[in-house]
Amino acid sequence: MRESLPPLNALRAFEAAARLQSVSQAAAELSVTHGAVSRQIRLLEDDLGVALFSKDGRGVKLTDEGLRLRDAAGDAFERLRSTCSELRQQTADAPFVLGCPGSLLARWFIPRLDRLNRDLPGLQLQLSASEGDLDPRRPGLDATLLYAEPPWPADMQVFELAGERIGPVLSPHHPQCAALRDAPASALLGEALLYTASRPQAWPAWAKANGLQPEALRMGQGFDHLYFLLEAALAGLGVAIAPHQLVADDLRQGRLLAPWGFVETRAMLALWVPLRRKDQRAERLAGWLRQQLD
Repeated sequence: MRESLPPLNALRAFEAAARLQSVSQAAAELSVTHGAVSRQIRLLEDDLGVALFSKDGRGVKLTDEGLRLRDAAGDAFERLRSTCSELRQQTADAPFVLGCPGSLLARWFIPRLDRLNRDLPGLQLQLSASEGDLDPRRPGLDATLLYAEPPWPADMQVFELAGERIGPVLSPHHPQCAALRDAPASALLGEALLYTASRPQAWPAWAKANGLQPEALRMGQGFDHLYFLLEAALAGLGVAIAPHQLVADDLRQGRLLAPWGFVETRAMLALWVPLRRKDQRAERLAGWLRQQLD
């Protein structure tokens, strides 16, 4: 049994005629004559050994075999058109659109954006902020930077950048800072802890890693987003918990303190690139991010 494809020009002519339900319109779309499309369809029918169109008054209609081939060819050509369109967008003039949680964008990425533009001048990065469950498959994104736990999905190329470490932080302006900064981790059991709804597992995971019972924790003020949580901590409103990368600059400059250190989680900060949008610029960006995180 033959397994090779029929002539692609014949398939292209058939797909257009079947989709438009008109040989004349197919000819106009393909910029050829009516006769040229008809000849390609006859060539395809001869190759397959079946009739794809039948007479229907003064026009034609698809046979059962034609309907079957129309669906298969339509899907294949639509995927080709979509992929070719995406590839055309990946030119030196097209921006590279990166999705990123707003807290990571504001507290880590933007302070380094000028450096990135100097180091990767041809990237033309465009940032798209979001909070919560940022879907890396969202239309319009070339890549997504986010914290997540493996295993990674099969339809993604995932560049692992750094492991996540989380820990409690507080401001020197916190009313109990002097007492807390020299106290053991168990001292936090008496505190009304600041937390974020987007990472409800953060405090319990930290407690377990420090030999404390998560049930003994007392939750105080909650926030929708990590960015607001850390702003509250900076204002001295309580003890918050956050990934090290997002508070590293604050720790260096003394705006926040981390008396109890940080513990590793199963999550990774990673750059996610849909395989269908694979782009060499993503690899360059991943290398730069890795260097900055080191």
